[in-house]
Amino acid sequence: MTETREGWLAERFEEHRPQLRAVAYRMLGSLSEADDAVQDAWLRVSRADTGEVENLRGYLTTVVARVCLNLLRSRRSHPEEPLEDRLPDPVVERDGGPDPAQQLLVADAVGLAMLVVLDRLSPAERVAFVLHDVFGVPFAEIGEIVGRSPAAARQLASRARRRVRGGGAVQADADPVRQRAVVDAFLAAGRAGDFSALLALLDPDVVVRADFGTTPLGRQVIRGREAVARSALGFGSLARFARSALVNGAPGLVVHRESGPFAILGFTLRRGKIVELDILGDPQRLAGLDLSAFAG
Repeated sequence: MTETREGWLAERFEEHRPQLRAVAYRMLGSLSEADDAVQDAWLRVSRADTGEVENLRGYLTTVVARVCLNLLRSRRSHPEEPLEDRLPDPVVERDGGPDPAQQLLVADAVGLAMLVVLDRLSPAERVAFVLHDVFGVPFAEIGEIVGRSPAAARQLASRARRRVRGGGAVQADADPVRQRAVVDAFLAAGRAGDFSALLALLDPDVVVRADFGTTPLGRQVIRGREAVARSALGFGSLARFARSALVNGAPGLVVHRESGPFAILGFTLRRGKIVELDILGDPQRLAGLDLSAFAG
C-alpha cells in the first residue's frame, strides 16, 4: 500500500468511524469494547489489500462485524461474570442538546432495555439481527461473516427477531416531552417520599434492573409496582443529587453526589407508565464515563 493510498484509506476510515462505532455498540453493548473493536478493525484494514474494494463502507462494516462476532464468542466461552446480570453501557449526555455522534450511537430505539434483550441472543443471532434489521446488510454478506448460507443467515435473523419480541423488548413511548414529564414526576415523587404518586407512575409489571458491581448493593432485579415504589422511597435521600439527562437518547437521570457519580437511570415508558428502569451504579464502570457535565 503506497503512502498516498494509506493516507486516503485512513481519511475514509475516520469518516466512517462513527457509523462503525454504532455497529459495534449494538453488537457488544459496551462503549469501551466498541472502541477497541473499531480500532482492531482499522489495524486489519490497514494491512489488507483494499485496492479492489468497491463498497468501502460495506467492507468496513463487515470487518467490524467479524471482530465483534469473535468478541461475542469469546464472552460465551470465557464468561467473567453472568451475562444476564450485567447491564450494558449507557450512552449519556446533557438533556436538551444531543450530540450528532451520540445520536448515531443510539438511533433506531437502541435503549438500554433493548440491549439487555440483545445480550440474551447467541453471537450469530445478534450479528445477523443487528446487521440486517438495523443496518440493512444483505443475508449473503451476513452468511459469509457468520459462516452460514444466506438462507441460514436469514433464519438466524428471524429467530433473533422472535426472541427479541418474546424477550420483553417493549414498544416504548416515542414522545420525548411526555417521557420527560413522567421522569420528572418520578423524581419529584421520590424527593417528596410520595408512595401513592410513585405507584401512579409505574406499570403493574414494572421491572427494575440494578447493577452496582461489587459494592454491597450488588446486582438485583425488582419486579412489581409496590416493590419498585418501596425501593424508590429507600433512595429518596439521593433524589436531590439527580440531574436530568438523555440516556440512550431517552429522558433519564444521572445521580451525581459531591464525591462523584453514583448512578445512571434509564427509563422505558409505555402508555405513559414506567415499564422498565435500568440503573447502572457500578463505581468502576461509572469512572470510565465522562459525567463531568453533571457535577455540581
